[in-house]
Amino acid sequence: MRTIPVGAKGTYSLKVTPAHLANQFKDSMLPPVFATPMMITAMENAALNAIKAYLEPGESAVGTAVDIRHLAATPVGHQVTAEAEVTKVDGRRVFFTVTARDETEEIGNGTHERMVVDVARIRSKLDAKAPRQG
Repeated sequence: MRTIPVGAKGTYSLKVTPAHLANQFKDSMLPPVFATPMMITAMENAALNAIKAYLEPGESAVGTAVDIRHLAATPVGHQVTAEAEVTKVDGRRVFFTVTARDETEEIGNGTHERMVVDVARIRSKLDAKAPRQG
């Protein structure tokens, strides 16, 4: 991992579709609004985009903590843009402030933490957990 500078920024955008709605995978009685887990996914992608240029081949970064507030509802068809900014780096731990906006207003904000990892090592750990055939 190369040095990740405080202040590095990343974005991630998506157009809200029915697959992103709370009533599609939670309670069908909910109104058709952008789901909180989908907003968090966008924020995590923005954070990864902020640091991708500083990762070595074979490295990635996994989410380890989120503290997010979902502030406003977003309907199908709106563009949502998440932004992340590095606020602190502690070894392999990287801390971010994150926000998300739709076409009208800020819809969420908070903090996020990622850990830079060796992808081969993670795969090895997963293989060790795989169910045994037999």
